[in-house]
Amino acid sequence: MKIALIGYGKMGKEIEKVAVARGHEIVSIIDVDNQDDFNSEAFKSADVAIEFTNPMVAYDNYMKTFAAGVKLVSGSTGWMDKHGDEVKELCTKGGKTLFWSSNFSLGVAIFSAVNKYLAKIMNNFPAYEVL
Repeated sequence: MKIALIGYGKMGKEIEKVAVARGHEIVSIIDVDNQDDFNSEAFKSADVAIEFTNPMVAYDNYMKTFAAGVKLVSGSTGWMDKHGDEVKELCTKGGKTLFWSSNFSLGVAIFSAVNKYLAKIMNNFPAYEVL
């Protein structure tokens, strides 16, 4: 798979190591100093872009990635209050692709699933109130 990285801090470098170790190709790395690379052929050739930045730039990164026609995975947080509805509409009605999560930790995903299951079980016991 051809991967573009957006944000090259600790997480970006870790994603690069794991991706290369699994046989994927990093075709573009975009950080604060090379924003023009969103328009490069290398970036546009990516099967997916993986974005881990900060709330002040995440939305702009999404728009540039969508404009380049690249699918996007993001773990950036703090942008949804201001831009969540717009990005959701771009994906549901505009044909753009974004897979977003505020936490990609396996432990958090398991904890969330257990909580949903527990809530379902507790609904069968009206004498108890979960606060």
